[in-house]
Amino acid sequence: MFALMSECVIIMSVMQPQLSIIIVSYKVKDLLVKCLDSIYKNQGDLTLEIIIVDNASGDGTAETIKEKFPQARLIASNKNLGFAKANNLAIKQATGEQVLLLNPDTEIFSDTLSKSLEVLKRYGDCGVLGVQMFYPDGRPQPSVRRLPTLWPIILMLLKLPKFFPHLKSIDYYLAEDFNYAKEQEAEQVMGAFMLIPRLVLDKIGLLDERFFVWFEEVDFCRRARQAGYKIIYTPAAKIIHYGGKSFGQQKVITNQWRFFKSAVLYFLK
Repeated sequence: MFALMSECVIIMSVMQPQLSIIIVSYKVKDLLVKCLDSIYKNQGDLTLEIIIVDNASGDGTAETIKEKFPQARLIASNKNLGFAKANNLAIKQATGEQVLLLNPDTEIFSDTLSKSLEVLKRYGDCGVLGVQMFYPDGRPQPSVRRLPTLWPIILMLLKLPKFFPHLKSIDYYLAEDFNYAKEQEAEQVMGAFMLIPRLVLDKIGLLDERFFVWFEEVDFCRRARQAGYKIIYTPAAKIIHYGGKSFGQQKVITNQWRFFKSAVLYFLK
């Protein structure tokens, strides 16, 4: 009986995916298809579980995923749940050893996933891993910031950086002095690619669903650091990130209001 139980444990261990990739999509069907194509093309020997949450896109996203990627798990919401709640819905169903929150407007390279997992394993205290990002035209994309203080956020809400570029407090918050060629600890990484060990999620909890969009990844990085984990940035793994494509589907005033509400919630916390 002991031998049989051991065999069952081994089988269960083999069946568990090495990585659960969670993608929350809103009205970016074509980019999502590119993203998924890049994942399956560059999967290599990794065992993956891919969960897509469609936030009521209404553009045929759900139907396209069912047709082109039947191997992926689709959660088709009948309303826009927001970024945090939609991710949490998928995280609760994910079974992978590690969890990757990935934006739909990204594409990965041949070694992105394998390199990311290699770096993650080197750090026993890594709470979130971020990678180097590039715009589609090949330009490096900033993806690291310091945790925000109140003053630079007020300046950004007032749109003052448009009229007065390189304000000292803004540049500090945006980590303009960050060396993207060096693997190092950061205060926060962009939510477009966040590789999180399962045990970290188990310990500090999921994303705060009171954030509809914006600041949920900032809040998660802050909580991880408070729990004693490190936020690590590595240039060893790279992705293409188109950036802001889902946000572009919303009215400017709507985005501004959501940014303001999320900022207030973050500082109240």
